[in-house]
Amino acid sequence: MSASDEQADLRALLATPQFPRASAYDPQWLMENVMGPHPLWLAEWLTQAMELRPSQRILDLGCGRATSSIFLAREFGVHIMATDIWIKAEDNTQRVAAAGVEGRVIPISAEAHALPFGRGEFHAIVSFDAYHYFGTDDLYLGYITRFLAPGGTIGIVVPGVREEITDQVPAHLLPWWDWEFCSFHSTAWWRRHWEKTGLVKVTAADWLADGWKLWMDWCDCCAVHGPLSWRSLMEREAEMLRADAGRTFGFVRIIAGKC
Repeated sequence: MSASDEQADLRALLATPQFPRASAYDPQWLMENVMGPHPLWLAEWLTQAMELRPSQRILDLGCGRATSSIFLAREFGVHIMATDIWIKAEDNTQRVAAAGVEGRVIPISAEAHALPFGRGEFHAIVSFDAYHYFGTDDLYLGYITRFLAPGGTIGIVVPGVREEITDQVPAHLLPWWDWEFCSFHSTAWWRRHWEKTGLVKVTAADWLADGWKLWMDWCDCCAVHGPLSWRSLMEREAEMLRADAGRTFGFVRIIAGKC
C-alpha cells in the first residue's frame, strides 16, 4: 500500500459525522502526537455543549502535545495557555508554530498544583483526558477555580465508568486492570464532587454515547498506524475495551459555571 493510500484509509477510519471539525484534521499528525484517546474528538464533544468565543483567554490544563490547544485556537479563535508537566514547553512551541497558531497558543510547563497564573485570569478552563489525574482531590476544584474570572466556565472530558466500582473489579476486566483506573468515576460522582463545594453550578454532566467504541476504534488505528512505542499499549487497550463492550468504560463530560 502506498503512503497516500494508507493516509486515505486512515482518514476514512477516523472520520465521524459526530465530530465534523475533528474529522478535517490530518490523521497522520494526530498519530504522530498520540498520548491517549483522540484529543480532538474529546475537545469537539466538550465544545458542543460549552460555548467558547473569539479572543477569550482559555487554560488547557494537561494539554499533552497541545493538539487540543491548536484545535481550539483554530476552530474558535481563542487564546490558549497550553499547560502540561509531561511535555516540554519547547517541544509544544515547535508544534504550535508548525500549526500556524503561534501567538494564540502559548505553551507552559507547569504542574497542576503549581500553576503560574493570576487570580481570575481565564474566561474558561478546559481539560481533556487529564483532569482525573489530579482533580479527584476534594480540594482541587477550590484551587483551580481561583484562576477563573467571575462567571467563568470550567469543562472537562475524562475517562469514566457507567457506575461506580465500589467493591470488586468486574471479573471480565481483571486481565487488564490497572490501579490507576481507580481515578475513573461516573457522571453522577463527578456532579456530586463539584456541586458539594458550592463553588460552581454544574450545567452539564453526561456520558458520551458509544464513547467506548470510539475509544476502541482510535486505539485500533494507533495500534497499526501510530508510533512504534505506542502500538503495544494501544493494542492492549483496544482488547480491554472490546472485552468490556461498553459495560463499564466510556467518557464523562462535566461543565460548570463559577458561582
